[in-house]
Amino acid sequence: MDLLQKINAKEAKIGIVGLGYVGLPLGLEYALKGFDTLGFDIDERKIPLLKEGKTYIKHISEEKISKAVNSGKFDATTDFSRLPEVDAVIICVPTPLNEHREPDMSYIVDTAQVIAKYLRKGQIVTLESTTYPGTTEELLQPMFEQPREGVEFKVGEDFYLAFSPEREDPNNPHYNTATIPKVVGGVTQNCIDIACALYDQVIVKTVPVSSPGAAEATKLLENIYRSINIALVNELKMVFDKMNIDVWEVINAASTKPFGYNAFYPGPGLGGHCIPIDPFYLTWKAREFEINTKFIELAGEINTAQPYYVITRTMEYLNDVKKSLNGSKVLLLGAAYKKDIDDMRESPSLKLIEILREKGAEVEYNDPYVSVLPKTRKYDHKMDSVELTAESIAAYDVVILATDHTDYDYSFIAEHSQLIVDTRNAFEKAGIKNNKIKKA
Repeated sequence: MDLLQKINAKEAKIGIVGLGYVGLPLGLEYALKGFDTLGFDIDERKIPLLKEGKTYIKHISEEKISKAVNSGKFDATTDFSRLPEVDAVIICVPTPLNEHREPDMSYIVDTAQVIAKYLRKGQIVTLESTTYPGTTEELLQPMFEQPREGVEFKVGEDFYLAFSPEREDPNNPHYNTATIPKVVGGVTQNCIDIACALYDQVIVKTVPVSSPGAAEATKLLENIYRSINIALVNELKMVFDKMNIDVWEVINAASTKPFGYNAFYPGPGLGGHCIPIDPFYLTWKAREFEINTKFIELAGEINTAQPYYVITRTMEYLNDVKKSLNGSKVLLLGAAYKKDIDDMRESPSLKLIEILREKGAEVEYNDPYVSVLPKTRKYDHKMDSVELTAESIAAYDVVILATDHTDYDYSFIAEHSQLIVDTRNAFEKAGIKNNKIKKA
C-alpha cells in the first residue's frame, strides 16, 4: 500500500516533532480521528504528563489529552530513533529571533539533521514552523536528499516534502486547530497531493499553493498585515493622546463602517510567537535581494517602542500626583501576552518589568494563569504572582493593566487602587470610569 492509500485508509502513523502550542493540539486531532500518533519532544518533563493525561498548556484540556491517550492512539517520547516508525513527520518547533533580530534557525536545523539521519523511503515530512521563503527547498530538501549508505533519496519519488504554516490562535472561542483552513505547498505535485491528503484528514479545508515558498510567504503576509496595522493604531494612539482624543472612541466609531475598514487595537507592545517575530524573517531574507522592507521595519520600530511609551505615560501620571516612578510600588496586571491564556512568548509585560526596574520602581505582578514568571531567552525575572486583596492593591502607587484577563474583577481593582494605567481599555469596556483610571 502506498503512502496516499495509507493516509486515506487511516493506516498511516503520524509523527509530531515538538509538543508545544502548535504540535500538541495537532497531534491530538490526529489521534482522536483514529490515527496512531507519536509525539516527539526533547523536554523530558512533558512525556510523563501526557502519558498520564495531564496538560501543561492551559487552553488544551486534560479531558482531550486523556481521551486521546486512553484510545491507545496517542503516545509521546523523547526517543527520536523511533522516527522510522511513522509515515508522516510534522515539524512544529520554535523559530525565534536572535539578539540581532535575525532568524534563529537552530531548532529547525537540529530537528532536520535528526530526521535526515532516520529518514526512510515512503515518508512525508512537512514543516509548520514559521520561517523565511525558501527554507523548505533551500535548507531541508538538500539535507533530506543526501544519499545514505549509497541509497539515493529523491524528493517527490522516494520521500515527500511540504510546508504548511501553523495558524494557531490559543483560546480563540471561534476557531481551533481543526476548523482553520490550512495552506499547503509541496516541492512537487506528488508532495502537494500527499500533504493535502494528510491534512484533509483533520482540517476543515486545505488550500494548496504552487510551492513551499508561496506557503511560507503566505504565513508572513498574514502576520505582517497585522503587525503594520497594529503599529498604525499604536502610532495614532500617541498622536491622538496629544490632541486629547481617545483613540479607543475613534476606533469604535470607525468600526461602524460596514466596508473598507477592519478594527485593530493598540496595546503595550506585541506579544506571542508570530507577530513580533515573523515580519523580521522576510526583512532578513529580503536583504539577499537588496530590498529594504521599509513598512515592516517602521512597524517594528513603533511596536517595539510601546512598552517605553507606557512607562513614560505612567511617569507623567505619577508626576501629576507629585510622585516619582523611582521608589514607587508598581503592580503589573497580566503577564501572558494576551487575555485568558498562559502563553508568555514575547510578552510585552516582561519588557515592562525590565524598564520599571531600570527606572527604580518596586515591581510586582499578578496573573491568574501564570503563577511564576518562567525564564525565557531574554529575561529571568524570578517573580511569583501576588494575591489581589483590597489591602495589597491599595498599597501600590500605580497599577498597570497589561493583559485584560476576563478573570479580573475590574470594579474591585478600581475601587481600591490609587492610580491605574490601562493599556487595553479594559476598565472602560467593563463600564468603569473615574479620574484614577488613565490610558496609555
